[in-house]
Amino acid sequence: KVNGRPLELVEPATLRFKLLEPMLLLGKDKFAGVDIRVRVKGGGHISQVYAIRQAISKSLIAYHQKYVDEASKKEIKDILASYDKGLLVADPRRKESKKFGGPGARARY
Repeated sequence: KVNGRPLELVEPATLRFKLLEPMLLLGKDKFAGVDIRVRVKGGGHISQVYAIRQAISKSLIAYHQKYVDEASKKEIKDILASYDKGLLVADPRRKESKKFGGPGARARY
């Protein structure tokens, strides 16, 4: 569930497959017996969807490390990393702050 709503009802509908990527890659058997609740706020729709899919992937890896075994954790991590590194590693880029003497961070009058 995402903010109390099932994954199938998350808007926008075009990005719903992005949310389901970890489940589609790993199969339903890896998610058996796991109840995932995600709360997300801030940012835009797209950044929230990417944050949710990353949270699902990282939490599943942590669950398998703690409760299953190290080999299955390594297998899951390799599958996710080979598909998209963004499922495991956050994007560190942030907006550069505006400076004086111009309309933006780098532009000058």
